[in-house]
Amino acid sequence: MMERESKIYIAGHRGLVGSALVRRLESRGYLNLVLRSRQDLDLLDAASVREFFEQERPEYVFLAAARVGGIAANVASPVEFLRDNLTIQNNVLSSAHDAGVTKLMFLGSSCIYPRECAQPMREDYLMTGPVEPTNEGYALAKIAGLKLAAAYRSQYGDDFVSVMPSNLYGPGDNFDPEKSHVVPGMIRRLHEAKLSGADHVELWGTGTPRRELLYVDDLADACVYLMNEWSSDEFVNIGTGEDVTIAELARSVADVVGYQGELRFDPSRPDGMPRKVVDIERLAKTGWSASTSLSTGLATTYRWFLENVVADEVATDLKAHA
Repeated sequence: MMERESKIYIAGHRGLVGSALVRRLESRGYLNLVLRSRQDLDLLDAASVREFFEQERPEYVFLAAARVGGIAANVASPVEFLRDNLTIQNNVLSSAHDAGVTKLMFLGSSCIYPRECAQPMREDYLMTGPVEPTNEGYALAKIAGLKLAAAYRSQYGDDFVSVMPSNLYGPGDNFDPEKSHVVPGMIRRLHEAKLSGADHVELWGTGTPRRELLYVDDLADACVYLMNEWSSDEFVNIGTGEDVTIAELARSVADVVGYQGELRFDPSRPDGMPRKVVDIERLAKTGWSASTSLSTGLATTYRWFLENVVADEVATDLKAHA
């Protein structure tokens, strides 16, 4: 059980998940947080990671660091998504074991499930079929990380646990037009279309795939809860248990952004998995459930985008032309 004074390391604290974990932990009174930026600690460097663990001796570790991106990024850079994520995981897990951490939580992704997986996706459906080809490198790395965490528990008795979040969105997301996931990508596209007065926007795919979307602060709350309540070699899905079509999601984003033009879908572009919603029965039995509605989460995310991403881009542009 984490105490308020426990030394807690959040790997990847500047990312979408890591920054949400910092917010949640601090709001719960956990203030002895160990944070390192990529410039301060390169998780791809095994020697540096080992030295960090030897010196800091964190008691609890949330492994939220990873190379992440949408379909386009995964298709363009499969080597980096597979190699870098394997390296990060191996370095952190092995060093955490050597340093004798009290407990570690490995964060995976629901994209590890087979492309043609039965829905909703139960934890025991893992590795029952081929993964989605457009994110194969990332998925295989996450499967390996989950299995390695379980192996450390089995062979050495380490209290390493794993959780599998569904599709995430929220403050701190990556809104890069080429590397973003579906929600931030849509927010940027539709925001820019509104500003330009475009009468239509083209979006990838057919619009028919279904996606479950989890607000990142809900995920962080679940992770902190499970760090204290869950100890097993079986991983836990984290989600809402509800999904929407990509077309429905696009209309919801358009409503939040205030874009009134036409939404067109390009079927020549890949859809990804036909449907992806996780079974949350195991999670529900622990007593936890998500509390943020999609409409509320999208509105909060768009507000964060305006106050941070857009504001920063405007400031940078003004500075460049000063």
